[in-house]
Amino acid sequence: MAARHLAMAPIPVRQPAYAAGRCNIGPAEIARRRRFGHASVITTVILLAVLLLADAPAWTRLLLFLPAAGAAAGYLQAALRFCADYGWRGVFNLDRDAAGHGNTQRVADADARRADRRKAMLIGAGSAALGTLVTLLALLV
Repeated sequence: MAARHLAMAPIPVRQPAYAAGRCNIGPAEIARRRRFGHASVITTVILLAVLLLADAPAWTRLLLFLPAAGAAAGYLQAALRFCADYGWRGVFNLDRDAAGHGNTQRVADADARRADRRKAMLIGAGSAALGTLVTLLALLV
């Protein structure tokens, strides 16, 4: 009986902590970026299908860059637990208040802000590279 009680006890969830250049968003923000990634992938696929079905000129597939890069940005930020925009602005948000609003706080340390900006630039570059790759592959279709 005691073993059954222990198996049903809730597992405590560890709250993430801000880490300069490594983590500046919490679970709610991570989920939001993942949803954005999903929506952007769907947009990319639908746009490609429309362009192919409409027999649009190949150069119009360059339009895929924006939603594809957006999908990459959403997924990279979710996977890395780091918001590029927050990193660039020198803020972090690890939790939501009782009303569901963001609890954004300013990064006080100048070295931490520099580390956050570097990470934000890397996410931007990675998103652009992945968006370009998807666009080039679409041009081959």
